[in-house]
Amino acid sequence: MILNLEHIYKDYLQDKLVIPVLKDVNLQVQEGEYVAIMGPSGSGKTTLMNIIGCLDQPTSGTYELAGENVLEYKDKELADVRSKSIGFVFQNFQLLPRATAQDNVALPLSYAGIKPKERKEMAFAALEKVGLADRATFRPNQLSGGQKQRVAIARAMVNAPKILLADEPTGALDSKSGEQVMQLFEKLNEEGVTVVMITHDAKVAKCAKRVVHIIDGELTEEKEEA
Repeated sequence: MILNLEHIYKDYLQDKLVIPVLKDVNLQVQEGEYVAIMGPSGSGKTTLMNIIGCLDQPTSGTYELAGENVLEYKDKELADVRSKSIGFVFQNFQLLPRATAQDNVALPLSYAGIKPKERKEMAFAALEKVGLADRATFRPNQLSGGQKQRVAIARAMVNAPKILLADEPTGALDSKSGEQVMQLFEKLNEEGVTVVMITHDAKVAKCAKRVVHIIDGELTEEKEEA
């Protein structure tokens, strides 16, 4: 099992009031699965994504990533998990505007201490994988929205992470670009990549092989049709 969250609660303090955001969330994801976590705005899905991505900690509960209890990790160990074990894809791409596509993709490799020549080769190979080898020297302002998201996916995958975590990956794209990005996720999943996607869009969620719903901080599994 790659992800195991048990009895996750997350509360926030607001003007001395305790606001519960996640309530007894249990989620297990097997290696190689493609799971969509679907919910409306304010449902707690972003908070859950931040916990899965080791960007935030729950108030209580247990979280194991690839068998390791990450809630016991110190900040440096959590940073290592984020850079090596989790590939992030965000709605707004988060690319460096002055860097080329290749340099944007190579960025996580520089944090991992990989030598410049090898970084360039690995980044180019990752761009080839998402069909953008011919755009390696382009900067973000020379790319379409769909191309920017494919660069972001290449960057997320360049370290061969254990899990690809996507937050509303088609939210800033037109429908055609969105479809191309979803086809790319499907291809990566077929190659063995574990994908966990956060979305509010039922059409996007249907691309996953399993859908769980989050409403008012509670998770429910979608029943498969007979």
